[in-house]
Amino acid sequence: MRYADPSANRDLLGNRTLLFIFICAFALVTLLQQILYSKSYIKRGFQFGWQRGDQQANWTGLFNDSGSPTEQNISGSSSRYFEFYKEPLEFNSTRCLELRQEILEVKVLSMVKQSELFERWKSLQICKWAMDTAEANLFNLYHSLQGEEPSQKFGSQSFPVGSPRERQRSPDARKMLRRGDWNVTPVSMPSRSTLSRCCNAPSFLFTTQKNTPVETNLRYEVESSGLYHIDQEIFKMFPKEMPYYRSQFKKCAVVGNGGILKNSGCGKEIDSADFVFRCNLPPISGIYTTDVGEKTDVVTVNPSIIIDRFHKLEKWRRPFFSVLQRYENASVLLPAFYNVRNTLVSFRVKYMLDDFQSRQPVYFFHPQYLSSVSRYWLSLGVRARRISTGLILVTAALELCEEVHLFGFWAFPMNPSGFFITHHYYDNVKPKPGFHAMPSEIFTFLRMHSRGILRVHTGTCNCC
Repeated sequence: MRYADPSANRDLLGNRTLLFIFICAFALVTLLQQILYSKSYIKRGFQFGWQRGDQQANWTGLFNDSGSPTEQNISGSSSRYFEFYKEPLEFNSTRCLELRQEILEVKVLSMVKQSELFERWKSLQICKWAMDTAEANLFNLYHSLQGEEPSQKFGSQSFPVGSPRERQRSPDARKMLRRGDWNVTPVSMPSRSTLSRCCNAPSFLFTTQKNTPVETNLRYEVESSGLYHIDQEIFKMFPKEMPYYRSQFKKCAVVGNGGILKNSGCGKEIDSADFVFRCNLPPISGIYTTDVGEKTDVVTVNPSIIIDRFHKLEKWRRPFFSVLQRYENASVLLPAFYNVRNTLVSFRVKYMLDDFQSRQPVYFFHPQYLSSVSRYWLSLGVRARRISTGLILVTAALELCEEVHLFGFWAFPMNPSGFFITHHYYDNVKPKPGFHAMPSEIFTFLRMHSRGILRVHTGTCNCC
């Protein structure tokens, strides 16, 4: 007969107890870190940022006690001074080049603490953003050169050297173009030349009758979904050709839905853009207009919204029609050919608007464009199951617009000053984890801002 240990079923400071103690300790340390970081951010929030009203000054951060006339002591301690500027610095000034480099030297997001990244980003706000001339030339000079000289080709369009379109480039850009100096563009950052080669939004952003003829077997973006045969009925839904061309718009605003927009007062600045992109039917009327504006030229619709909130448009269609009317004559853009699940519900949007005799155009993302954009950003380090709709629209805007401004793009629980913000400007519903790589996308945008490629707005606006 075997001896039975009476303590066999007891966990006397055993594995389970130790695991519980470890979890509690980890949670306590994490909570203390959040509290300490938050206090640190709040303190720094009073040291940074523009002082409006009486136009006090711009305090940009901690410096040494050198006693320079440009420095002022605000704390009563002789050891802490702050650099003082009466107005914004030029983006290409010596100080701003240093601040821009501080962000650019961070190659991957994991290299620095989030608090350090925020501090560098806030310091850069003393600089009046401007498109960098050298970067702008590199962005505009190549445009997917292929084929024989002396022509410059944009996908299916060709512009002979010396043509009006080619003459629009600056003399320096034309010299660089003929010398072939476009190769100086860093591989690690996006450029419009590589965008036009890989993606070509002016030709392939939407499915059109030109790029998707009748009887085409169109491959879904998700390859496991197979092919979709384009018959005459579907072919008639497509526009004859792309409604937009390269660098058509002077200034574009791509508006995300991040909580960073709440209380920003950026509505007028957004509405002042020549062209406005919005993502996934966000609310723009009533209390939101001051922060997000109302102007909309293109609004995307995720088919999951139609499936979950509007019952696939199988029964009542008027509620969804009423939502679209808030965007007046904005074009509606859907990923009909992302996978099989999206196709029929996307077509129903077109049928519904036709039935209601609406003038709103309906377009479908070309799956080739979506696949190309995903591969492009993957090559630049954005690794996700699927890139966000916002990143897709930013990619298109870089080709369709001369100057791109981003609003509502922020992927962190706190704003740059360390105050907690909601996930969206209209709610605090979090997305499914692991689907998008939002912090990586935002970090890429901050680096592009530092290079003068586009502008990221994360503070309050004072426009118009």
